[in-house]
This record gives sequence, C-alpha cells and structure tokens, in this order.
Amino acid sequence: MPHNSATPTMTRRALLGSTALAAAGSLTAGSAEPNVGKSSPSTVRDRFWIFTVGAGLDNKSLELGGIRGGSRMTPAEGAFWLDVPNLLLIRSNEEPRLPGDEPQRTKTSFQQYAISFQPLKKVVWSVVGSGGKGGMAELDPFLPLANEFSNLHGIYLDDFIIDRKKREDGRVVGRPALSPDELESARSRLKAVGRPQEIWVTLYSHELAPDHPRFIGCDPALSEFLHLFDVLTLWTWNSDELTNLDASLAALEAAAPKDRRIALGMYMWDFFNRKPVPVERMEHQCETGLKWLQEGRIHEMIFLANTVLDVGLPSAEFARQWIARVGNQPVNA
Repeated sequence: MPHNSATPTMTRRALLGSTALAAAGSLTAGSAEPNVGKSSPSTVRDRFWIFTVGAGLDNKSLELGGIRGGSRMTPAEGAFWLDVPNLLLIRSNEEPRLPGDEPQRTKTSFQQYAISFQPLKKVVWSVVGSGGKGGMAELDPFLPLANEFSNLHGIYLDDFIIDRKKREDGRVVGRPALSPDELESARSRLKAVGRPQEIWVTLYSHELAPDHPRFIGCDPALSEFLHLFDVLTLWTWNSDELTNLDASLAALEAAAPKDRRIALGMYMWDFFNRKPVPVERMEHQCETGLKWLQEGRIHEMIFLANTVLDVGLPSAEFARQWIARVGNQPVNA
C-alpha cells in the first residue's frame, strides 16, 4: 500500500521495517550460505527477480519516449517497491565503478552496492554488462566480493552477442562476448568462491529463431555452447512481438540442454519502441510466465528495471500489484 504523507515519522519507520521483513522473507541472507541448487523455493515470489542498473541510467530512453524528469530509484529500492527477494546488478555506463578505479575509498562502490543488497536472498552480478561491455577482466573484482557477501550467487552476461556485422549473404552475425574457452575458464575460476556460483546469460527472441525478420546469428552458434551456462534468460526486445512468446520459448527449449534453467525476462518499458509496455501485454507475459513456472518450463521470472518504476508507468504498477496478488502461491513444479 502507498504510504500516507500524514503518517508520523516513527510510525512510517516501523511500517517500512515490517514491510521490508515481509519482502525479504528472511534478512539473514547476507550472513547465511546461499542454497544454490539444494532445494526449490516454496512460493512463486521466491522465483521473482529484478534486473537493475544504476539509478537514472535509462533516463535518456524515457526522455525520447516523452517521460520527462527521469527516475531516481536505486536497485535496492526497486526490489523493495516490487517486493521481490532476488536481484540482478548490471554494470552500465561504467557504473558502479570498478574497485581498481577507486583506490582512495574506504568502501568501494561494489561493496556499497553489495551492502545495500544484504537483506535480499540472492544477487547475481554482471561481468558482461549493458551493451556487451566488460569481459573476463571484470571477473577479478567479483571474486573477492562474492567471498565477502554470501548472498552473491553468480555472474551475469548481458547483451552477449557483440560485434554484429552484415555478411555478404545478408545475414547479421556477431560473436559471443566471452568465447567458449573463456566461459570454461570463468567456471573454473568461480570455484575460488568456495560455494556454488552460477553463470546467467541474456538471450533475445530475435537471436533464437532464424526466420525472425531481425535475426542476429552468432559464430560459433549459440546451440554449441549453451551448456556452459546455468540460467538462460529469454527476452523480447519489441513488445509488439509478445504475442509470439510461446514460439520464442519453444525455440529456446529446442536449442538448450534439458538440464539448463530458463528464466523469462519481462520489460515494463519498451526500449525498442520507446514507450511503456501496454498493460494488456504486461499481463500476458506475467500470466504466461506464471503458467510456465507452474509447469516447470521456466524456473525464474525477471522484471526490468528499477529505472522505470517511479515515473508513472501503468505497466510498473500492474506488475507490483500482480506480484502482491500471486507472490504467495506455492510452486507446483
């Protein structure tokens, strides 16, 4: 429920504290070892994630779509507002700054973000960030961070197909941001954390189906190394194509190893068309994702992003109310 502006300060603080406890379920995640792969969460809320970047970093897209004033919501605030217990932190526009760029700070920006995430259950941190930037060098600062904060569960590879070029036959083909050999190396190096760590990757619907009008291929083919990831996240860049969700999931299922987890990524702001995702399409992807979750076809659902939650999008308010309505349902699969 929205806070009443007339609520006394101490009452508001008490209310915020009790709401935070309910949202996180248990605030001991920062001190207890994560339970990666050991047991299934008991409710669908436990499978919900928020995809985040630094506050305000999507303001340019919002401005181009007629949303003036921008967003100020931080990643942790976004998780609190949606009432989800898990978070993906993606580096974008060089934020947060790498620890090596901040030698004089008492706590690095990485540490300060991680501190704000301590009440959350699971956090996955990008090594390949927005626009495909980053790489193996960004694994180095993640490893000590994961040893310091025990709710860190792995690394995220966003915008994975990079250096896209149009070939003579008319096909657009790129390369992976990390080669299969680098992925194998990353897997080996993650063992230094001393507890299981996962590798997540962004996959777009237009990267999976060769008959897609905007198909972007990968060399080597994605199907040759999808087994090197733990979680395959499926995104539809153009909200006009959300009617094709079933075909997109089927294409990913056909290419993916049977033991890899699939997560459905859901935009609330359509970056392709620079407009809010219509509420009816937001509802479609939420309800479809919940159905797949209960059937065991997907394992997680991801809401993007903190940077569009406080600018008045009807799709964002729908998502918040939908999570409140379905979040306590038990997971059947």
